[in-house]
Amino acid sequence: MTTVNRRHAREWALQILFQIDANPSQDLAPVLRDFWIQQLHVRQDEGPDGSPDAAAASLLLEAEAAADLLAPRRYRAFTEHLVRGVAENLGAIDERLVRYTEHWPLHRMGGVDRNVLRLAIYEMFFDDQAPPVVIINEAVDLAKFFSSSESGRFVNGILDRACKDVTRPPRESAPDAGGGRAGRGKTRRRRPAAATAAVSKPVA
Repeated sequence: MTTVNRRHAREWALQILFQIDANPSQDLAPVLRDFWIQQLHVRQDEGPDGSPDAAAASLLLEAEAAADLLAPRRYRAFTEHLVRGVAENLGAIDERLVRYTEHWPLHRMGGVDRNVLRLAIYEMFFDDQAPPVVIINEAVDLAKFFSSSESGRFVNGILDRACKDVTRPPRESAPDAGGGRAGRGKTRRRRPAAATAAVSKPVA
């Protein structure tokens, strides 16, 4: 089983935020529950014979049990911390984000780009668990992985501008904050279809 770390947690958070963005009327609690159950289905589908173990399948009835098969509790907690943080501060996050997007209105961005940026802005300005350098690296990698290299450059440019307004040291790191591009190694992960979106295009 692939070792789970904060990079995985950010990937999960992005997928959940993308889903919420597509249907803002959803309540967060059932979205989180259904996400963990869905991820267990995905993990089982990637098994050696493609068929879920009967005992494991019975755990689909309990989201907490499903999550226990996927990740240590602290990384699930970090995933949900990020999702709740973005959801609870969305207005303030978007208000700050538009300061740096220039001719890129949020509603015209691809869904991946918009939610990667929201997640990064939350971590930069509303949370203090990771240094800005790590946040930018992680955001760029998320944009590349779930969208395209062009999205990575787009996200990097906006966050470089935003980073100038961060007051804490750019490389100050909390323990186990995740980091850079180390950690993905040769891990193979499928790009979830639900998180595929068009690359953002500038507005004249």
